[in-house]
Amino acid sequence: MNQNIQLKIHPKTIAGLQGIIPGGISVKDFSAVTKMNEIDSKKILDNIIKNNIGTKQNGSYYFEDGDKLKIAVTLLENGFPIDEISVALDWIDFEGLTAEILSSKDFAVIKNMILTKPRKEIDVIGVRLGIAILIDCKHWKQYSTSSLTTAVKKQIERTKQYVAKTQGAIAVPVIVTLYQDKINFIESVPIVPIFQFSSFIDEFYGNIDQMKTIETG
Repeated sequence: MNQNIQLKIHPKTIAGLQGIIPGGISVKDFSAVTKMNEIDSKKILDNIIKNNIGTKQNGSYYFEDGDKLKIAVTLLENGFPIDEISVALDWIDFEGLTAEILSSKDFAVIKNMILTKPRKEIDVIGVRLGIAILIDCKHWKQYSTSSLTTAVKKQIERTKQYVAKTQGAIAVPVIVTLYQDKINFIESVPIVPIFQFSSFIDEFYGNIDQMKTIETG
């Protein structure tokens, strides 16, 4: 993700998030989805394109998985209320951006991997230099220590199961959240806000000794 995006915020951009969908959309369709007039719709779409999110071709605007969340993160960083923003997001947006960031940093990426016996699902896996990052994406409005601790314990169990079924694996469980102030650790498992995830990955290998790693016994 481009950490230097400086989106000039249109006052109706939050409402416009509903219209940011993968594929192509016209101003008219965007207006219909968001219930905004076409003038405001075009201003919002053009503004988003100017900030290097999506592309415009032949009068239509094209977006990819994760683009909606890129805009939402920028809104958060500009002080817009999380309660209003999160209404326009879903877990697919969240996982899409997480996977996109990993892919941009030369990780092999797997989304929604199903483990069996017992059945568990891992939201996003990134593998590079022989180490797997197993990510649980938490699209929550609020976080408590107890809820995060429960999420960490479950992710540790998923990671152990993944390692047991993957020969020679070394894996690090990680929780990625929609919004919080800074990176925290519970049981040496990093809790990373999505707007800091890119820099977290940049520094991952240098800081791995501080994180919980699980490998084949």
